[in-house]
Amino acid sequence: MVKSMFDILRELDAKRAAARAGGGERRVAAQHAKGKLTARERIEVLLDPDSFEEWDMFVEHRCGDFGMDARKVPGDGVVTGYGTINGRLMFVFSQDFTVFGGSLSEAHAEKICKIMDHAVKVGAPVIGLNDSGGARIQEGVASLRGYAEVFQRNVLASGVIPQVSVIMGPCAGGAVYSPAMTDFIFMVRDSSYMFVTGPDVVRTVTHEEVTAEQLGGALTHTTKSGVADLAFDNDISALMMVRRLMNFLPSSNREMPPVQPTSDPADRLEPSLDSLVPDDPNESYDIKELILKVVDDWEFLELRPDYARNIVTGFARMAGRPVGIVANQPLVLAGCLDVRSAVKAAGFVRFCDAFGIPIVTFVDVPGFMPGSEQEHGGIIKDGAKLLFAYAECTVPKVTVITRKAYGGAYDVMSSKHLRGDVNFAWPSAEIAVMGPKGAVEIIFRADADDAERISERAEDYAGKFANPFVAGHRGFIDDVIMPRATRKRICRSLSMLRDKRLENPWRKHNTMPL
Repeated sequence: MVKSMFDILRELDAKRAAARAGGGERRVAAQHAKGKLTARERIEVLLDPDSFEEWDMFVEHRCGDFGMDARKVPGDGVVTGYGTINGRLMFVFSQDFTVFGGSLSEAHAEKICKIMDHAVKVGAPVIGLNDSGGARIQEGVASLRGYAEVFQRNVLASGVIPQVSVIMGPCAGGAVYSPAMTDFIFMVRDSSYMFVTGPDVVRTVTHEEVTAEQLGGALTHTTKSGVADLAFDNDISALMMVRRLMNFLPSSNREMPPVQPTSDPADRLEPSLDSLVPDDPNESYDIKELILKVVDDWEFLELRPDYARNIVTGFARMAGRPVGIVANQPLVLAGCLDVRSAVKAAGFVRFCDAFGIPIVTFVDVPGFMPGSEQEHGGIIKDGAKLLFAYAECTVPKVTVITRKAYGGAYDVMSSKHLRGDVNFAWPSAEIAVMGPKGAVEIIFRADADDAERISERAEDYAGKFANPFVAGHRGFIDDVIMPRATRKRICRSLSMLRDKRLENPWRKHNTMPL
């Protein structure tokens, strides 16, 4: 019997309804009871209204073992497609925990790979909403192959299109490596976690008693490991921050970052900055006050704010155009560079460079953190990562030294010698190999026991080097500027550098210190 068009359309509606139902009312209710949105609800929050175009709604798994042939749900536990954020094209996948615990099957992986391939092809970001129990055990190596296919695409897309991961549920085993290779990771407190091996395995192997939250929760990964960039109290807050983040990023490495009109004058002066740096060189101040006062409309999206707090990284705008901000934080460890802060800043600099985002660096660094813990932790290699990132970077680089810039840390922090384009210093800047007291104790060892003599020599050294003019005489500083004019001078510099062209020598890839 030939089906009528009415019957065919009714069958289509039934199939669509089955796909949208996910794992059924009971599992959806359980998801909501945990304070979590469903896969489709998350997409509705993330994307502009009525912009989502879903692909592969009717895909089902192909596993026939362990009774799986009788358990098939259209979509197979992941919703994929594309839509817009503020009118800009985005590809998205959202794992559905109500279907087989969001576990990744071969078909599930193929759906993700399809949208990733298209995203690279057309030059649009990929946003992954992760809520999965890991590889689907019933499929064995086929599911592992699926993960590897996703990993391969993460690598090929790296530096080509922005990739953002939002961890909105469990993310364990092989599932953690795809987010780890993306550019930004957001988590949700008390409902998301990431770890290679879960608490049960840890207990069996190491006899360590640890909860999932302690092992890989949002607090752990935003404060201790640095794996995640930001954590939020609920799904909606996390998704809204993704929308905000995407406003700073270009769609691909072939496009310029999006410009946003502002009423904040580019030549605005900020007199309060003249008194920001204390007279006492040992007194601290908050570098975030400087950042907020010089960027457009006081808007600064800080990344990893609770990890390696001695360095500040994040996005802002200057004269309407996105910039990456890197700044030493005198409030924490006096702004010293250490293992964690160097790696944190290096990764951020490399992202900005890959996507054509100019970098503004605020420097107040007394040096690298001394001690056996740092040396044994690999400060030599990790410090070199930041040096390498700045030296390799070809986007416009504007540097402002506010106070201390001592030793190798001066070189590392986007100095003129690492192809810094415009390097400013405030009158309070101190540029030297080390601080006055330490320097004279080495130069005048014979007077080491004479405190008064050392103090006199330290004052003499400070008068000679604790200012920006020695570096200025050599052309290492382009100008000594009034703090109040910092925004104006940075905006002018970035405008001048807008058409900058600089290429590194051809190579297959670099061999940065890892």
